[in-house]
Amino acid sequence: MPKGNRLAETNVSDVSQKISDLRAWLNEGLIGSEVLIERLLLGILSGGHLLIEGAPGLAKTRAAKLLSSALSGDFSRIQCTPDLLPSDLTGTDIFNPETGKFAFSKGPVFHNLVLVDEINRAPPKVQSALLEAMAEQQVTSGGTTYDLPDPFIVVATQNSIEHEGTFPLPEAQLDRFLLHIKLEQPDIETERRILDLVEQEQRDGVTTMPPIDLDVINAAKAQVVAVHLSPALRDYIVRIVVATRIAPFGDEIEHAVSPRGSLAIAIAAKARAFLEGRDHAVPADVDEVAVDALAHRMSLSWKATSQGQTSRGAIRGILAATEPL
Repeated sequence: MPKGNRLAETNVSDVSQKISDLRAWLNEGLIGSEVLIERLLLGILSGGHLLIEGAPGLAKTRAAKLLSSALSGDFSRIQCTPDLLPSDLTGTDIFNPETGKFAFSKGPVFHNLVLVDEINRAPPKVQSALLEAMAEQQVTSGGTTYDLPDPFIVVATQNSIEHEGTFPLPEAQLDRFLLHIKLEQPDIETERRILDLVEQEQRDGVTTMPPIDLDVINAAKAQVVAVHLSPALRDYIVRIVVATRIAPFGDEIEHAVSPRGSLAIAIAAKARAFLEGRDHAVPADVDEVAVDALAHRMSLSWKATSQGQTSRGAIRGILAATEPL
């Protein structure tokens, strides 16, 4: 059956309800992580890669593993270390003595959802290999190019408090992440609920849900693309991004956001509108995703940094100073 027909049949079912059920199930298994859950779903619905940064113990890995268990696609986890080689991710040609020929053995990157744990511990050559996979959805080995599966999403984690033995991600790779999420420590009430959840899971086991078929995900992605983005809202997005290049904010920014930032906000805002049950995006969608979509795509001047300013704070300042419509 042609792919278009399969999507049409999937659309007859309530795709939005299936995604809502997934969101509710994730909220039950990830106490106090509503923002993280929303960002994970935005990545799935828009086909964008995610970088999650936070201290150890904030459920970064758990979140990705829970999401993978609710999808019918393949999942792999790559634990990054300083001695990791590019072929450990992409795979390599292996000699087969029976045939007398080399055959390509696929690496763990050949999965629908790939968790790259502690990505900043991987050396630059490994990060470059991952960059091609993220940017082109393909892997080149021995002069031959291999397509990665569709959908293909990278969820990378980064420890924010350990720097020894790490390799900062290059700007080109940071730019390939749709969103960069920074996690904060939970408050006292949330931490108590987390403790109760873990006690319950140790006693009764982790609850599961029937995996969502990838046809449903593809149908949802098609509906996200169809979400309306008004000309006025597009102007708002562009004015936010251009503000990183001109006075007064541009004076504090050494490297401004490229047009890819506008594209990231647009697709993330449309995905959020879909999650909220709307067929059109509104300024609140843009405001909600702008910081995570833009802060990692720019760098502040030395003077601004020395004064304690941050990229995320700069984007919040731009949002506060920019009229939506």
